[in-house]
Amino acid sequence: MVHRGASALSLPDDWPAHPDPILALNRMGSFDWDLDTGLFHMDAQAHEIFDLRPEEYDGYPESLTVRVPRVEGYRLDAVVSQAMKDGSENYGAYFRVRRRDGSMRWTHTQGYIRRDETGKPRRIIGIVRDATDELSESAARREQAALDEARRQQTNVVQITTAALAHASTVQDVIDVLEDTHGVTHLGATSLVMGLVEAGRIRLVATGPANSYVPGTRVTRLDAKYPMNEVVRSLAPHFIESPEEFSASYPLLWPNITDLNITSAAYLPLIVQARPIGAIGLLYNDRRGFSAEERNVLVALGSSIAQSLQRAMFYEQEKDLAQGLQQAMLPRSIPSVPDADIAVRYRSASLGRDIGGDWYDVIPLPGGRVGAVIGDVQGHDTHAAAVMGQLRIVLRAYAAEGHTPATVMARASVFLDELDTDRFATCLYAEADLSTGVVQLVRAGHIDPLIRQSDGTCRRVTVEGGLPLGLSAEFGRLEYPVDTVELDPGQTLLLCTDGLVEQPGIDLDEGMHILKGLIHSGPEDVCDLADRLIDVAEERGGEDDVALLLMRRRGPTTQAGGRLQQHVAPGDPEALTGARHMIRAAVRAWGARERADEIELVADELITNALMHTEGSAIVTLRVLAGSDRRLRAEVEDSSSALPRRREAGESGVSGRGLLLVDRLTDVWGVEARGGGKCVWCEFIVPERD
Repeated sequence: MVHRGASALSLPDDWPAHPDPILALNRMGSFDWDLDTGLFHMDAQAHEIFDLRPEEYDGYPESLTVRVPRVEGYRLDAVVSQAMKDGSENYGAYFRVRRRDGSMRWTHTQGYIRRDETGKPRRIIGIVRDATDELSESAARREQAALDEARRQQTNVVQITTAALAHASTVQDVIDVLEDTHGVTHLGATSLVMGLVEAGRIRLVATGPANSYVPGTRVTRLDAKYPMNEVVRSLAPHFIESPEEFSASYPLLWPNITDLNITSAAYLPLIVQARPIGAIGLLYNDRRGFSAEERNVLVALGSSIAQSLQRAMFYEQEKDLAQGLQQAMLPRSIPSVPDADIAVRYRSASLGRDIGGDWYDVIPLPGGRVGAVIGDVQGHDTHAAAVMGQLRIVLRAYAAEGHTPATVMARASVFLDELDTDRFATCLYAEADLSTGVVQLVRAGHIDPLIRQSDGTCRRVTVEGGLPLGLSAEFGRLEYPVDTVELDPGQTLLLCTDGLVEQPGIDLDEGMHILKGLIHSGPEDVCDLADRLIDVAEERGGEDDVALLLMRRRGPTTQAGGRLQQHVAPGDPEALTGARHMIRAAVRAWGARERADEIELVADELITNALMHTEGSAIVTLRVLAGSDRRLRAEVEDSSSALPRRREAGESGVSGRGLLLVDRLTDVWGVEARGGGKCVWCEFIVPERD
């Protein structure tokens, strides 16, 4: 049936239409279908015709599928869709309804299509009535109608079957349509059987009805004495016109199907591009022999089924290829990150060979930091996937080199622009220091991240952001502002692509609100939560990929007040003095009094070197790290990429001993590149406080 519309749209002032009492007197039910909202109002008489109680109907046409068989629904949908498409004002159609007791009743519907000033259909008002008696008024008319209907079915069976199979995307969809009992009846047969050629054998994939399976025929050799095997070998249909012919031709098969009272059968090869892919058998209990016209129709039917199967096979192969390519472009594994639980998920769109450019990545960084990336390259094709793969690798390389988050994003944008492709990409990069919980966020046209609190509540983090990657380089706007948030122990950072948020008929803000509700009600474990969110995306469907990254900070790795930072500008003695006081006070407050002089001396040396040998300022960071050993870490960042060198001071020299002091007094030290500059760091093992 036609899908629901957006419930947010308003209904017409006169909805639903009030039925004429004469309709009820003539046992006609009425309906009023608002195409904008999808609401399908039926009066009490219409409920009776569909044999539905009021509590069994929710106001949408999908609820009628319990009474309208799938094949009938497809055919009715085709009539309504064609009328709306070709500008018709009304339509009429007969279809069957399966009542509560299982009996089938003919029903007739007529609808009047109301359109707006642009010609777009907005509303359908119509009637439904039981047409069973109408179609069987007398034996003569019934017989003539049956003959006419048989002729119509003979000439239209290919079109009807093709329409039913048009909704089949996979081989299983084709099988489901053919295996359904009413699908068998629709084909005019009592029973059917279908097999596909696989590795020199025929594998049975469909039987209908359910009790018609013949033991021992699940997989058979091509040279076996069975009718399906013979038509595959000969590439020609085989028509069996009597029970006697059947039993004489296939003595192994006949005893197993005598309970079906078969009087004739048609076995058709399923041929695509002169190659057999399988065979289908239609068995009848109400006819003997086949006219030339009937044989032609059945051959055409076999061709239609073969084309549907080929299309479904290609769809599955292309989807597998697309998913394989996408997965090959994504990281093979996610590194284990101390102090964090990380979960990543990816869901491909239901578009066959189309493939998206969504990706995620987790990048270990120097100093115990970690980078988390989520991105989406424009387009749904292999080009988008190829661009995504290259962009993911270079962004990972820039981050691993130690560049600042803003520099990582700017360089990635320049790279994408220099690829000379017509694609751009949105991206969100988060660099987290899990020892302190400080997270730096840079956004390039991507949707904002979310943070889930320890109690499950969820908030959206508004990040200022810049242009998408590629566009910022093209327009010369490579500045990416950096936002900083604190991720407390137990909190979870969520990064995702817009496929998880965007839904037809709702805006981004509403989609984010729905997502926050799902996160709030979801499980605490990040893997379980990721599975839940992807399951919801899978149930919702959609034509966009979904990439998801969750990072939960496990627990505190610094003690309370265990991180201090100060900016020291050149030529500012007060700032330098303040930094010394900060270091001295912090070291003693953190219980490292025994090494206070060493720490203060080394930090002062690093700050002085930064101010003397670079043209910019220095940023001093002091923090306590917990682990197997409690350590105090001092970092001094500057804007110079020149690495510090050890120099021989000489007997009377007053300089050149700085790095020697650092090396002698610290337990470990090193240098990290930080994009446009560097960071010189050192660590001291300090005893636990009593």
